[in-house]
Amino acid sequence: MNGMSDITHGAGTVQAYRSEPGADVPVRGALLVVHEVWGLVDQIKRVADRFAAEGYLVLAPDLFAHRDLDSDEIAALQAAAFGSDPEARNRVQPRLRELMAPLNSPDFSAAADVDLRACFDELTAQPGINGRVGVVGFCFGGSQAYSLAVHEPRLRAAVPFYGQANYSVAELGGIRCRIQAFYGANDVRLMAALPEFRQQLSAAGVDFRAEVFPDCGHAFFNETNLGAFNANAATRAWRITLDFLSESLAG
Repeated sequence: MNGMSDITHGAGTVQAYRSEPGADVPVRGALLVVHEVWGLVDQIKRVADRFAAEGYLVLAPDLFAHRDLDSDEIAALQAAAFGSDPEARNRVQPRLRELMAPLNSPDFSAAADVDLRACFDELTAQPGINGRVGVVGFCFGGSQAYSLAVHEPRLRAAVPFYGQANYSVAELGGIRCRIQAFYGANDVRLMAALPEFRQQLSAAGVDFRAEVFPDCGHAFFNETNLGAFNANAATRAWRITLDFLSESLAG
């Protein structure tokens, strides 16, 4: 069964797209798939379906259910923000800042954490999962994948695509899962932070690996973002992700 479902928790309800393996597909575990800053769009639902076809029970929560952002505006913002015209990039900056401002709110972060933990608990409770739960996130969702890794010791695997993580070594020391991260070499801000982040994770004893793809930047996995998508990097990252999840969620 694929479709939207309501996950209820003490603070309310979060909607999530649920995608299940076919009846003839062995269940390998469960995954949270967390969307980009654009929200729970069809592209993320397709990613969830791809993982389900590989044997994972998937929940993709809508952490921006309150926000009104349609597909036409998303396409226009992506074309300008990731295109080659500097004037177009400058024109959309106020709207991008408006969209991203709530993400820095402590109230939003707390609410997102509650929603993610509720979805995690929902997956953990499903028959046959037996604790085999991981998270895959993109952009904003990559940052949320790091957050869940820091705060949820039962998590078995985290796969952040171009996510940001600002934590102390002590906080990173709470991570109990393996992490496979992905970056584009042209993603200047995240690449500048990566060396120190590696050192912090090493000091915290975290099993961390990072794959950096040349000739691409932020959002290289999103095939609908034509200015950012890199087919070679996306294909390679998908294969690495499947191998990593197979190892991390085995048993």
